[in-house]
Amino acid sequence: MLVNVYRLTLGLALVSMLTACSSMTSWFEDDVYVAPPAELVEFTAEFEPEIVWKKNTGNGAGDDYSDLATLIQNEMAVAIDYEGNVSSYEVLTGRQLWKTDLDVPVAAGVGGGNGLILVGTQEGTILALDETNGHLLWKKQLSSEVLAPPKAAMDVVVVRTVDGRMTGLSTSDGNILWAYQRTVPLLSLRGASELVLFDDKVVAGYANGKLVALSIADGNVIWEESVAVPRGRTELDRLVDIDSAPVIENGVVYVVAYNGRLAALSLDSGRLLWSREMSSRSGLDVDSGDTVYVSDYTGYVWALQDGSGDALWRQTRLLRRKITAPVIVGNYVIVGDLEGYVHWMSREDGRFVTRVRVSKEAIRSKPVVKDDLVFVTASDGTLTAFRIQ
Repeated sequence: MLVNVYRLTLGLALVSMLTACSSMTSWFEDDVYVAPPAELVEFTAEFEPEIVWKKNTGNGAGDDYSDLATLIQNEMAVAIDYEGNVSSYEVLTGRQLWKTDLDVPVAAGVGGGNGLILVGTQEGTILALDETNGHLLWKKQLSSEVLAPPKAAMDVVVVRTVDGRMTGLSTSDGNILWAYQRTVPLLSLRGASELVLFDDKVVAGYANGKLVALSIADGNVIWEESVAVPRGRTELDRLVDIDSAPVIENGVVYVVAYNGRLAALSLDSGRLLWSREMSSRSGLDVDSGDTVYVSDYTGYVWALQDGSGDALWRQTRLLRRKITAPVIVGNYVIVGDLEGYVHWMSREDGRFVTRVRVSKEAIRSKPVVKDDLVFVTASDGTLTAFRIQ
């Protein structure tokens, strides 16, 4: 969410240094020793995950930071690689439906809605494709890089750009309908909170720790609330980015910030219902207003009681494995990690239930559930569909 590449690179370097210093045990030739990811623990698997289908969807993310999540829309799984190659697959079988080569630089996954497949580029262009065949319908140049999937509802395409703008475009031709802007901090983590469109609202988190709800129709502010307040002497200490997607369940918005807190707010008014200290870039999932599952910044997976934030259990054996946000899959919670492993944990007590490796490359995207299937995307473009046990 920074204005230029230098600041983005500097921000990531500084954050890496902070992590390194917190786990530093020795110095070698003036280099800081960074503790490695936790070794995988041995356990007795309780079942073997069933892979329904697996596809190579292209050349993957292309760098260590892009999150090219797969979109599940209607009965299609739509994937994109860093060169703008978009491909669509039948959800149940993995059969390829269509493929379109856009030849554009991409750092975020595809979005969709209202019959469109939407692509945002590093050059700030929005491209709208027909979901039935992948044909380009229109494109629109915006102000800066797009780091989160565009979304559409109520005949409006809503887009986030790294300069703090949120823009509403016409689904028919891409004309700008409205614009909203917030000032971005001098230093922030590379990334942008994924937009969540629900009923007539769009909800998004910002790098200054604020959560904002706008009207999809006209971009008017409905409410805004601070989830995290910058504190500390340095810009690094004051990072409070909301980079993960909020989750909406039963009229409540759940969101977590880096260096901030996990919070539950009323969708209608933004009123804070409860909160607890938590730091996460990955995100969370919610079990019908009963339990909130969070992957924190260290790699711990938490199960928290909705309404109070009290810990029910904590899984600590994935430390520094750069895990994804958790997703609820039947009786389990699953996350992906930096070495391409998918971990199943019991929702009851957090114990490991099974594990499978789908790729030798990192999994950065939150897995996606559709009916009785869960879809996992690795950064090399491997897309795997598992059947939910």
